[in-house]
Amino acid sequence: MRVASPWPPARSLRPSSAVRLLSSTTASYNNFYRNRQLERYAARETRRLSLRQLVFFGRSMNEERLIKSANYVRTELPVRIAHRIRDLQALPYVVVTQPDVAKVYELYWTAFEKRGFVKSLYLIRRYPQINTTSDNEKFCNFLGSLLSEHSGVIPALSLGLSLSSPHLPPDQLDSFMRRMLVTRISRRVLVDHHVALSRAVAKHGAVDSHQRIGIIYPNLDVKACIMQSVKHLKARPLAPLDITGIDSGDIPWPDVVIDGHVDTTFAYIKEHFDYMVFELLKNSMRFTRMFASRHRPNEPLPPIRATIVAGPDDIHLRISDNGGGITTPKVSSPEDLYSFSHVRNRSRLEGERLGALRDVSSSGRGMTATFAEQLADITPAGVSKPDKIGRIGLGLPMSNIYATYFGGSLDLMSLDGWGTDVYLRLPKLGTNLEGIDI
Repeated sequence: MRVASPWPPARSLRPSSAVRLLSSTTASYNNFYRNRQLERYAARETRRLSLRQLVFFGRSMNEERLIKSANYVRTELPVRIAHRIRDLQALPYVVVTQPDVAKVYELYWTAFEKRGFVKSLYLIRRYPQINTTSDNEKFCNFLGSLLSEHSGVIPALSLGLSLSSPHLPPDQLDSFMRRMLVTRISRRVLVDHHVALSRAVAKHGAVDSHQRIGIIYPNLDVKACIMQSVKHLKARPLAPLDITGIDSGDIPWPDVVIDGHVDTTFAYIKEHFDYMVFELLKNSMRFTRMFASRHRPNEPLPPIRATIVAGPDDIHLRISDNGGGITTPKVSSPEDLYSFSHVRNRSRLEGERLGALRDVSSSGRGMTATFAEQLADITPAGVSKPDKIGRIGLGLPMSNIYATYFGGSLDLMSLDGWGTDVYLRLPKLGTNLEGIDI
């Protein structure tokens, strides 16, 4: 018996040449819209996790628990992929046939259903049950290859949706992009956490729960993370600002003053926290120099202030600068900087940004939205490349998604002509489930 499909009959639509030409393994057009296995997996609920669950399960890791973790990842990943394939299929026809969007669809579909150009021996949906540590070692290698094959998803999706922005209402576009990116982050969290636990057990026979549990640091030092980012950012040369074209000459990078509850520690994914802190400080330092070159050529730069507050349930970080505020006609409110729609953020259709996205999307490197990737852009082999930072305009949107992933928030307040305050709030109890939309 055929399972009912929510989409129009295939005969009412014309085949997509963009999808057909992507690969010789592309599914027939009927399968692009209908597939019983896809419907079966997409009907399942995502089994979301909290930080506390990840910490407690990983704290007493042994071979039995490691095998259980592997099989959870094995069965959960295809469900999360299936939900996003459904999202892609529900896009307007003019959007889903855009070449970059079709490329992302093909990557997801190939991982879920087809062998095609995927180099892995198995597909995630058909991966056999893991019963031994040897099975788990092979599974970790498979997961690594899968992440590598999908490294171009973020820039390709951003490029495709930017070009398709005129065909989607802003709310619909932003909601779609959030679901796609949050689920992508969630898959990477599951994979990276399991692989890190596996490596710890293989190397030491257990997990050092005081230092690191998988990818979670149970005692993440907030001040140390801020100082780490400041160190890397101040190591950049005093070159003209890449996003403004204004020559700030030899004006030094501003200092960063850290105050408040400076001894604060909490359990969190360090990779996410470092990414957000680096991005927010980078913007403050850039614009403070830019504002000084325009209005305060003979005055010392006012320092950026990073204030840490440890509340009973949340950790707060406020970053305040005197960089002139968000004075740009491209957005009507600071929150529009998170938007992927050209209606809310006109920079989304700028030629320079689209060109940079094409370069990143077509490169073998892709984009993983990690702290290590941010550092590689400014200090590869000791050579700074400031023109690589922030060109594609995804730093703030990705920081916002990282902040809200476990129930936090990222708010911007601009005092035009003076400066900007950024408020990062992160729950510290670890009880919030992943913010994945079904």
